[in-house]
Amino acid sequence: MTVASIGECMIELRRRGDGAFDLSYSGDTANFAIYLARLGIPTAYVTAVGDDRYSDDLAAMLAAEGVDTGLVLRVPGRVPGLYTIEVDETGERSFTYWRGEAPVRELLDLPQAAGLGDRLAAMDWVYLTGITLAILGEDGRARLNRLLDDVRGRGVRVAFDGNYRASLWPSQQAARDALAAVLPRVDLALPTFDDERALFGDADPEAAARRLRDAGVDEVAVKLGRDGALAAGADGAVRVPLEAPVQPVDTTAAGDSFNAGYLAGRLAGLAPEAAVRQGQRLAGVVVQHPGAIIPRSAMPDIAPTG
Repeated sequence: MTVASIGECMIELRRRGDGAFDLSYSGDTANFAIYLARLGIPTAYVTAVGDDRYSDDLAAMLAAEGVDTGLVLRVPGRVPGLYTIEVDETGERSFTYWRGEAPVRELLDLPQAAGLGDRLAAMDWVYLTGITLAILGEDGRARLNRLLDDVRGRGVRVAFDGNYRASLWPSQQAARDALAAVLPRVDLALPTFDDERALFGDADPEAAARRLRDAGVDEVAVKLGRDGALAAGADGAVRVPLEAPVQPVDTTAAGDSFNAGYLAGRLAGLAPEAAVRQGQRLAGVVVQHPGAIIPRSAMPDIAPTG
């Protein structure tokens, strides 16, 4: 099974306690791609960056993690987006972004993107998020939906995390409309309940899962933070509590790593409930380390226990 993750990877500047910054590279879809590749799933990353040294380093970082960078498009004279991140004493994050001129915003309009549909049609799955939708803009989203229709018509399945970030959208209604348009093209939804409640007003995770299923999504795994997750499909819905609650150091990439663990589990033949536990095990370790990508030496054994 092969997966292509579509989105934005940015330069990350993380403030340390002494006021200095550490530089790395991150983005929700890139974090997902790295963890999925670490779990043994052949994974490609689809994005657009520049031809500067930071774009070189970004692509090299992905390649070093085993991610296929053949669809990391390079645009002469451009640079990636950048953001700063600060983490409070509870592990929660705050961000400041500089991404308005990043070439990924024009991803599907670039000459380098010619033939992208054929490349994606060779994959088994495509993964994207609400951030992917937001950065592409209205015209880009329309092109993306046509692309998804094309590749799904050729047998590719689509996984999607709504990952609602209000600051990326001109209005809440624009975000609702964009997600409503993509959901009929989604086979697996991996939302966070807090995002779904903020955007759609769902009363509880079961209501969120029903809404997504009614929109045409076959399978749903709703992330509930400390309350575990909800897995829902044609056979009904089940709550899956955390096996061992943890005290987070940094919640960056908690959802991204859960999504990777869940999809890897499903691709390995696990039932949804077991796949949830696999995602929880990985995310539980990730949040105990600073930054989005934990050291390889810290990767847990997330094989199912039963």
